[in-house]
Amino acid sequence: MAVRTNIRFTRSPLTLALAAAMLLPAASAMAQDQSSDKTDATATQDGTKTLDQVTVVGSRIKRVEIEGPAPITVITRADIEREGFQTVGDMLQTLTQNTTSSFTGDLAVSGFTPNAQVVNLRNLGPGYTLTLVNGRRPAQYPQPYNRDNNVVNVKAIPSSIVERVEVLTGGASAIYGSDAVAGVVNIVTRENIDGHNLRLTVGTTSAGGGDRGKLEFSGGASGDRWSTVYALQYEKWDPVFASQRDFLSDTRRGPLGSITNPALSLIAIRGNTRPGGAVNTNAFYPGQAACDAFGYTTVTTATRGTYCGSFTQPASRSIFNAGSNYSGYINGRFDVSDSLQFFGDFTYYHADGKSSSGTEFWGTSGDRFLTTSSGATTSLYYDPQAGGLLQLQRVFNPFELGGNEAATTLYDENTYNATIGANGTLGDRFDWEVSYQTSRYEYTADRPRLLAKAVHDYFLGPQQGWASSTGVAGGIYPVYSLNLARWYAPITPEIYRSFATRVINRGETSSSNFNFTLSGDLFDLPAGPLGFAAILESGTQETDLKSDPRLDQLRPIDAGTVYNLTSSGRTHGTRDRYAAGVELNVPIFSKLDMDIAARWDKYDDITAVDDAITYNIGLKYRPVDSLLLRASYATSFRAPDMQLVYAEGAASYSTVLDEYSCRSGTGLGLTTGPRTRTQCNVTNDPTIYQAQTLIAGNPLLKEEEGKSFTAGFVWDVADNMSVSIDYWRIKLADQATQLSSAYLLENEANCRLGVKRDGTAFEHEASSAYCQNITSLITRTVGEPGSSTDNRISRINSAYINAALTDTSGIDASWKYSLTTDRIGKFNFDVGYSLMLTNKYKQFDTDPLVDYRNDPIISDQRSRVRGSIGWSLNTWSATLFGTRYGSNGSFAAVNGVNAAGGAYSSRLEPYMLYNISLGKRINENLSLMGTVVNVTNNTFRPDNSNTGYPYYDYTIGADPMGRRFTLTAEYKF
Repeated sequence: MAVRTNIRFTRSPLTLALAAAMLLPAASAMAQDQSSDKTDATATQDGTKTLDQVTVVGSRIKRVEIEGPAPITVITRADIEREGFQTVGDMLQTLTQNTTSSFTGDLAVSGFTPNAQVVNLRNLGPGYTLTLVNGRRPAQYPQPYNRDNNVVNVKAIPSSIVERVEVLTGGASAIYGSDAVAGVVNIVTRENIDGHNLRLTVGTTSAGGGDRGKLEFSGGASGDRWSTVYALQYEKWDPVFASQRDFLSDTRRGPLGSITNPALSLIAIRGNTRPGGAVNTNAFYPGQAACDAFGYTTVTTATRGTYCGSFTQPASRSIFNAGSNYSGYINGRFDVSDSLQFFGDFTYYHADGKSSSGTEFWGTSGDRFLTTSSGATTSLYYDPQAGGLLQLQRVFNPFELGGNEAATTLYDENTYNATIGANGTLGDRFDWEVSYQTSRYEYTADRPRLLAKAVHDYFLGPQQGWASSTGVAGGIYPVYSLNLARWYAPITPEIYRSFATRVINRGETSSSNFNFTLSGDLFDLPAGPLGFAAILESGTQETDLKSDPRLDQLRPIDAGTVYNLTSSGRTHGTRDRYAAGVELNVPIFSKLDMDIAARWDKYDDITAVDDAITYNIGLKYRPVDSLLLRASYATSFRAPDMQLVYAEGAASYSTVLDEYSCRSGTGLGLTTGPRTRTQCNVTNDPTIYQAQTLIAGNPLLKEEEGKSFTAGFVWDVADNMSVSIDYWRIKLADQATQLSSAYLLENEANCRLGVKRDGTAFEHEASSAYCQNITSLITRTVGEPGSSTDNRISRINSAYINAALTDTSGIDASWKYSLTTDRIGKFNFDVGYSLMLTNKYKQFDTDPLVDYRNDPIISDQRSRVRGSIGWSLNTWSATLFGTRYGSNGSFAAVNGVNAAGGAYSSRLEPYMLYNISLGKRINENLSLMGTVVNVTNNTFRPDNSNTGYPYYDYTIGADPMGRRFTLTAEYKF
């Protein structure tokens, strides 16, 4: 395509350098791919630089100046390598505008998306950041993030194909449509390589495990009228288990130290007080010899009596998944004429992953074959050997299952993305492009579970009738006699396989998009040409998530019923959309430009969205060449996630802390009396147990509507030194959100007790609409007073609602400086900083708008910093990269002292990580680079209030893998 180069670029040297970095191959000490293109920055006779125009995220109008009305961050392939990151996803986690609270991945091995990584700008949620590849929408990850939200898995973008990453912060729906609320991340793939490149990376961790290797091959070729780029990548890595990290290897290494009690690994908990023992105590102790066979430790406590359990079972889980992937990429262009070009690209990615829980759990809680005489499920049965009600709990050790990897979930993922199109010019004034893109993502998760009937029969045998809680015949409780010989003995892997199964969940998503863009200069105004872009789009999105049919809660129970795992239901739906938009760049006078954009989106699905109209306005003013003042205002929207709309019913079991029972001293907290949440939040507390969370789609959800504003400046302070500061604010109305279990449980207790955790009066009366709404979402059983079923939570309905308002604001700042010396080389300094000023939210229209910015219960940091210092001299280069996560609330979110005397405060200290790399160019063809990630081996923030394993919160920034090393060799030929 013929691209006009008639615009003269006379900005400051630093801005020129930024634009050139977007157009030219990134320079680094590592051998770089040879570009087949000539230099795009040329000098005219008077010495003025002339640059080709390019399209950058946030606008479809080609321009030479990268800085726009809204802040844009550009991170090149060379930046990613120098700062020590192996994947695009790892790098994106360190953006100051991003948040750690959305991190899933390997640290969330028991979560819904442990094999994926997401981007979450401004902590609005990963679905509010639009992720693009070459400006187009890829297929979303089939497994919803946190069960509810559809996201793009940035882990599935091979590092070998990435040229740069562009990040726009702020609303951009007027350019890109739905989801561009907090910002846009555009991953640009490689287009120009001449020659071939072979790159080998190997790595390991200092504490053991996590060995990895990656082989990349890339190359390109070109002729008079054609060019092509291709890349292949293969990567494999070993797991890291918690047992390989000293601080995770034993529960006694936590904040409570030696007073920590072992896990309830083998226990028969009394459901009522009987002559043989008190409620909540262990009914059957097998003796020390039997405990030794398991490797368990015996203790006697006031709450549980005498029992034995493990200190090391949790350490059998993986904290870094094993896996491998391979990918292929090809990009091609053919010039039919000076005014017509065909182009296309294709990417394929396959990944295998393994995440391990290490152990298997069985108990009568969640056993659907244990029912009362009326047919209701119960966790209690009457055992004549104990003379009372019992609740069983058994944790199977790795050696019983066949090793650490016997309880491993397997992930199999395939995705492809293909684009074909043409572009060209109309006369000398307009550029056009038409393209069709299609992508698909296939996902299979294969996880181990127990067969409910088989394991039930193995330990309990046949039912022997019905009895009351005291053994009177004809009561409501089923009667069984626990097989103590089996209960007291470890099982073998063969026995495990006799009552184990594999649960298969599959998902597929697809996305197809047609785009036509026309851009150019409409006509000349006194201050310059009026830039113009128009777009027509149509697209189809489809999702089909299938859970194992045996998990359907409406399915009659039989020999195939799976223990303690409920279905996420089936989600199947299709969405068609159409859009038209226009964008103008208006030069008001020589130093002031205005950008105006408007877009209409039409949705054809079962939701109440129908259509949405969005717009944005931006201003750029240069009082002098070295200073750019900028501001933008944008409206945005987000159509409801397809999972939120089409899910037939999603349910799960999770461990909850029954805050009302804890703080009131009723129900399961009756024997301990009223306590604080911190006092209850200890291992084996009776108010901590499993409850079911149920959720389903809501086709009546409306679109969420956002407004964003940014204002700031970019100042070239001196040659090669730049400072930028921008204020931002985002308001999001009618946000579709799930009421979290923690939120519901805390406020249910507040409503029932009339006071908050700190003892102050709760602002809502028990009879208020708010409290009635909250309490209606929690279902409790009615049991015998003093029994372990009394007022127990059976279900938490975490419903989807349109929240009233989220209003958040902050400041982003950056400083860049480049210094060249005669003797000691060139130095580059790059610092980014983000500070949250407000974080306001209200759940319902009638609620007050509360600023949670300083509330320690909120997991997101108020500030984040990332920075690097780069150095190069002749054939050597080095980079020191660091990131700082600001202070966070502790787990307790109040000042206090734990049971072991360890003091804690309401907030934790900032958390910092450092990477360092050193590169050497051996000759024109061979380069080496060594990298140390997490140089200081800073694994997590110590928190004496977090007394539950693993004793840290990975959502506030953590790196339990610790220090690790990589060595890269790159050969160019």
